[in-house]
Amino acid sequence: MKLTKAQYDEIAQFLGHVQPTRQSLRKLKEKFPSQSQSTLLSIFSQEYQKQIKRTHAKHHTAEAIETYYQRYLNGVMKNAAAPILLELANEVELHQTFSICSKLLKWRNNFVKKENINSKEMLTKPNTFAGDTDIKDMWYHLMGATCSKVDFAPSLMARIVLERFLQEKEQAIPSKTLINSMLRDPSQIPDGVLANQVYQCTVNDCCYGPLVDCIKHAIGHEHEVLLREMLLEKSLSFIAEDQLRAKGYDKTPDFILEVPVAVEGHIIHWIESKASFGDESSHQAYLQDQFWSYWNRFGPGLVIYWYGFIEELDCHRERGILLKDCFPTDIVTLRHSMAQR
Repeated sequence: MKLTKAQYDEIAQFLGHVQPTRQSLRKLKEKFPSQSQSTLLSIFSQEYQKQIKRTHAKHHTAEAIETYYQRYLNGVMKNAAAPILLELANEVELHQTFSICSKLLKWRNNFVKKENINSKEMLTKPNTFAGDTDIKDMWYHLMGATCSKVDFAPSLMARIVLERFLQEKEQAIPSKTLINSMLRDPSQIPDGVLANQVYQCTVNDCCYGPLVDCIKHAIGHEHEVLLREMLLEKSLSFIAEDQLRAKGYDKTPDFILEVPVAVEGHIIHWIESKASFGDESSHQAYLQDQFWSYWNRFGPGLVIYWYGFIEELDCHRERGILLKDCFPTDIVTLRHSMAQR
């Protein structure tokens, strides 16, 4: 399903004001009933990942990692059966906001003189700052900048705490291979409580983690198989990506047509399958990392975004990259062209 830039922006804006939960996904479907469910799900996932990337660095400072780890240890000491890591991931933004506000209030304590106002009221009611506009403005900035945005992904929080745990246990930085293996199979973690905590984060994360990666891989493979079947139905001869890799090619599209075809008046030499929505950031990355390389080596081609794309991005047709949201029905082959003559 193709969307205009305005339609896409409206969806993205809505997602910027909700939490990344399955409940929010249901609200998204109710808000935009005319849009494809698959399209909305793909946009939902992409927007969440963008927001996580914007806040990723601050969660990986030494101070933040130690804070999360100590909070985890304190939590499991009180109740090891509670979903400590999952709750920590969901509340971390709010916790950091109030921590920063508290420090600001202490720092400005000599300048802010208020009577009969307790600290809780000062943190929750900006009007109590009265004429102190610096603190008041900072309160609005902090609350608007964090509480309205997504929390940290549970699977990524689990990774942070797991890595810190292994580092303490082994007195060395664990390898990424070991971390990934334990995230995929928490039974390998040498601590039953942490293994259960990591498992809870993995199964409750709708956009990150090994479970989501497996689902995405399966969906991508499913659409490649679907595209292969459609090419065979059209009796189009092609070379698949695995065959090209076997010949030594590094960057290859999913399918190269042995005999070019025409789609909507444009010559097509290759076809790439993308089981996602084509937004501006992902499409620009694909252009730079993949599509122009394909064009340079194999000639003009077709990209199928099965879950739709922003229609304004289909602006390179004349240069040799065509975008579609489904398999084209108006393919013109050399055989067909010669028969018409």
